[in-house]
Amino acid sequence: MDAVMEGWAQAAFVAMRPPGHHAEADRPMGFCVFNNAAVAARQAQRQWGLTRIAIVDFDVHHGNGTQHIFSADPQVFYASSHQSPCFPGTGAQSETGMGNILNIPLPPGATGEVFRAAWSTALLPRLADFAPQILILSAGFDAHAADPLAQLRLKEPDFAWATRELLAIADAHCPGRVVSLLEGGYDPTALAQSCATHVRALMRL
Repeated sequence: MDAVMEGWAQAAFVAMRPPGHHAEADRPMGFCVFNNAAVAARQAQRQWGLTRIAIVDFDVHHGNGTQHIFSADPQVFYASSHQSPCFPGTGAQSETGMGNILNIPLPPGATGEVFRAAWSTALLPRLADFAPQILILSAGFDAHAADPLAQLRLKEPDFAWATRELLAIADAHCPGRVVSLLEGGYDPTALAQSCATHVRALMRL
């Protein structure tokens, strides 16, 4: 966060373990000990004084912890596309916080075409309307078709497309500032290939 805000990196990808988006304000959960996206958002608020922070989560599982932490904080917009039904059982469209939460449940077996349509019609317009001062990504790659823990059918080109669409919004509203944090991904080959695709897109290659 500091590197991006100081301007010596336009975008950053943090290849970290454990992931974080299931960790709530007061308890770990689902492989997650600390909510890394929440830590980044709080740093943006407290160190840098930002008041419009967007967190976009494309992990196959809903980020219940991130939603729990920010559902009553209108300075943070949280958007998640995720498989439903699936662990942890949260993330219904009706869960909207103070109007700052957007959940896009996708059915098991949903393809990249379904994912892209949902983002194009719902997530990306809402994100653009929020006009974020920085964009934090919960970048989970367990929505890949090869991942053993869920049943979405995304491929590397879908992650590249999503990254480029997010960069376009960042370019329009916050001089391209993006901090991307690794979340899930449990097929080693698919995870490696998806991460590489995502990072190449962040590097605008």
